[in-house]
Amino acid sequence: MARRRRTTSETEGTGTARPRLGTLKMLTPYVARHRGRLALAAGALTVAAAATLTIPLAVRRMIDLGFGADDASFIDRYFGMLVVIVGVLALASAARYYLVTWLGERVVADLRADVFAHVARLDAGFFDRTHSGEIVSRLTADATQIKSAVGTTIFSALRNFVLCIGAIAMMVVTSPGLSLLVIVAIPVIVLPLYGFARTVRRRSRLAQDLIAEASSDATEAIGAMRALQAFRGETDATTRYRRRLEAAFEALRGATVARAALTAVGVFLVFSSVVAVLWMGANDVLTGQMSAGTLGQFVLYAVFAAGTLGELSQVGGELAQTAGAAERLGELLATVPAVADPREPRALPQPPQGRLAFEGVAFSYPTGDGPTLHHIDLSVAPGETVAIVGPSGAGKSTLFALALRFYDPTAGRVVLDGVDLREVLLADVRGRIALVPQDTVVFAGTILDNIRRGRPDADAAAVRAAAIAARVDRFAEALPNGLDTIVGERGQTLSGGERQRLAIARALLEDAPILLLDEATSAHDAESEAAVQAALEKLKAGRTTIVIAHRLATVLSADRIVVMDGGRIVETGTHRELVARGGLYARLARLQFETGAAALGAAG
Repeated sequence: MARRRRTTSETEGTGTARPRLGTLKMLTPYVARHRGRLALAAGALTVAAAATLTIPLAVRRMIDLGFGADDASFIDRYFGMLVVIVGVLALASAARYYLVTWLGERVVADLRADVFAHVARLDAGFFDRTHSGEIVSRLTADATQIKSAVGTTIFSALRNFVLCIGAIAMMVVTSPGLSLLVIVAIPVIVLPLYGFARTVRRRSRLAQDLIAEASSDATEAIGAMRALQAFRGETDATTRYRRRLEAAFEALRGATVARAALTAVGVFLVFSSVVAVLWMGANDVLTGQMSAGTLGQFVLYAVFAAGTLGELSQVGGELAQTAGAAERLGELLATVPAVADPREPRALPQPPQGRLAFEGVAFSYPTGDGPTLHHIDLSVAPGETVAIVGPSGAGKSTLFALALRFYDPTAGRVVLDGVDLREVLLADVRGRIALVPQDTVVFAGTILDNIRRGRPDADAAAVRAAAIAARVDRFAEALPNGLDTIVGERGQTLSGGERQRLAIARALLEDAPILLLDEATSAHDAESEAAVQAALEKLKAGRTTIVIAHRLATVLSADRIVVMDGGRIVETGTHRELVARGGLYARLARLQFETGAAALGAAG
């Protein structure tokens, strides 16, 4: 199946190419789950802001009264009071930092878990279209950006907003005339900042998309490093990855330039207004219209207001980046699976029968160029063993994908024990079918952990019994810790035959009424194949079994052989019947058996 990677240009062509801060609303449910800590954090923030706004009042009284007081202890008392205020500020700031950091970590952990759970429920077509590295990038880099926002940026913005409003209010109380000048200057400061913030949002989203593409390339290359090295592709992969990183760097540089300009404009406008206010206030002190202490108080409040506005300009850039990250994660959460549980599911019959039927089934892959299956009619009776053979690309594996409901048919239906799969819960469908794939996926962990993937709630005794029945113990005995040996990532330390035996052990443990075998013995030598074949015969007993095989010698004992070609069933019968007809199966059999006999003769 071809996978089509979503490009950055396609992303820019959508309506979400310019993320807005409104996308951060998706975080509201996650924050709302922790209202108690949110309230405590808001309380600590308020106390810290109040303590900060109290300092200029103490400074004014010291300047106006302390230096002229006969009792020098007056200054001592005020400095002592300032120490107490600073102590309150320090404790409140520490409490706020802990609470908001905890909240950021908790929100992102919950968000990542929800996104992963949603992705795990998406249909196979989604993974055909989307590169796994891009999904990982969203779960890691984008989620980390959100953690920074929730844990620091948003509360920093709230803290600065509270301080700004409080400082402006105290400025009005201190000197209404000078305050009017500051208030008039605020729109002049804010409007340019808003324009710059839009540029930062747009460029940040572009950078995040490019980083995701670079991550996709890296994930793909690392996952196939042995094949890459075998074909001497290291240099090409490194060059490709470097080009992706350079494109991402240029996009990030553009966003950084925009943020730097945003900061420069904000700081210049804010502190220019402070200088103007200080100049006018100094003239008022000289004319006796204002005391020096009052001017000092006003200037401190003006510096607080200016500083918070400058901080808010930087926070705006960070929130713009976070908006892009939130949008990318929101896109994953908003993806609706094409294959999903029905709203009113039907229950499968009890006890299980093990009957599987394809009725008039046609199918085309979402990323394919044309139909893969054409009007397939095939019914497998309980306990029957049916082999499906045919050339590559005939549609054999697609039948398995439809049986497991990875996809839904384009036309017709797949029926399990008399019920259309689309009317049954996905978990119920897959709980009645055990798959032994040709390419076994091995997860990080021990051998027993990998076998338990077939039934996570199985006890240790059942897992070990499945391992013994599948002859896994035969090769595990030579490993350092036997069945408790940790295998390498993707099981690269195991041979193909050993990985297949793990898959057989999973199927044994799952104990499902229907068994799908996709070249289940293809990776074994003659000796191990005989042992595993015996295990498979035991596994098949009393079960409905469908076998995909390219080696016809492995399906001679099947009750029925179905021959496929070009997405159609072209022949059905036993081995003897199909050979007698002289059709496609007879040609395949003659080619394989005669070639095998010739090879044996040459070897002899």
